[in-house]
Amino acid sequence: MIEEWDLLKTNLYRISKRQYEVAVLPIGATEAHNRHLPEGEDVLDATEIARRCCKLAWPKCESVICLPTLPYGVDCNLMAFPLSIHVSQATLDAVARDIVVSLHKHGIRKIVIINSHGGNNFTPFVRQIQSELPVHVFLCNWWLVAKDHYGDIFDARDDHAGQWETSIALALHPELVEMQNAGDGYIRPFRFEALEKGWVSTSRDFAKLNDHCAVGNPAGASAEKGNKFLDIACERIGTFLAELANTPIDARFPHVP
Repeated sequence: MIEEWDLLKTNLYRISKRQYEVAVLPIGATEAHNRHLPEGEDVLDATEIARRCCKLAWPKCESVICLPTLPYGVDCNLMAFPLSIHVSQATLDAVARDIVVSLHKHGIRKIVIINSHGGNNFTPFVRQIQSELPVHVFLCNWWLVAKDHYGDIFDARDDHAGQWETSIALALHPELVEMQNAGDGYIRPFRFEALEKGWVSTSRDFAKLNDHCAVGNPAGASAEKGNKFLDIACERIGTFLAELANTPIDARFPHVP
């Protein structure tokens, strides 16, 4: 059966018979993730999660469409690690803008960005594009969706390629995980208390943290933990997509009348 919510798999015959209300744009990055996870971890996650969410939403609305994943992100602070690919935020914004303009041309005014990379920052873009076009763009950093359940599932902090992200990888593509090669994710602390406490921030050069591009120990990761987190996140996002698709745009949208 052709999945009509997947732009890569459906066709003109089917598209011409539907009015899609919501477009989902997954965006990832291509970069090092410790020594045991694939370089495309963020791309693979964004793709599968966007697909799962659209599949969950489809029976409730039949008007969501999942776009192909953009595979590159902002990785200027990871370039010390071989074959990490950096694209500036300005370039990402420009590509995203062209996609939104195309969608608007085709009558789609609700767009959801499923972002899978912490280095990407689309908040200014969303603000700007909505002031230029009669569209509504929503940003979902998917790893935050089930954050309230993090402590119930995981027992270690993870900022990059640690227990949480490794568990997601084990749930989605275990054949690409090589635990025997993993580093422990220990990082050098900041020398300034203000940075350690978090009330002053800066951009981190990952090569100064350790030699394996990780922040967090992957020990204790499991597919079971990853699936628990994914089930909650995807159910929430899928429900939102269906609600968004089924809600007409009026003068107060997306606020209550």
